Amino acid sequence: MTLSLQSIRIRTGSSDEEGRLVMDEGLLVAILIQLSADHGAEAGHWFLEVGFGNLGSPRPAPFRDLAAALAWIATQADTPSGEGVRDGVRRP
Repeated sequence: MTLSLQSIRIRTGSSDEEGRLVMDEGLLVAILIQLSADHGAEAGHWFLEVGFGNLGSPRPAPFRDLAAALAWIATQADTPSGEGVRDGVRRP
C-alpha cells in the first residue's frame, strides 16, 4: 500500500474546510477534514469524513495528526472485509 495525500478545500457548511484526499496508488480511499477551533479540544485533529471499501466502518474517533490517520487507514485497508480495527484492536 502506497498512500499519498492531496490538499483540498471542502465546502462542509461549517468552518471545517481544510481537507486531504487520501489515495492508494492513485485510487481515492478516504477524505479527511481538519477540525476547526469550533471543536474545542479536538481543534486541529483530523476527522474521517468518508472512507471507501473497508474504510467505511467502523468510524474512528478524530485523529491527533495526519500520521495517525494514515496509520489507521493502512491498517484498516489491510483488514479482511467484515472485520474492523478500533483503538488498535481487531474486532469481528
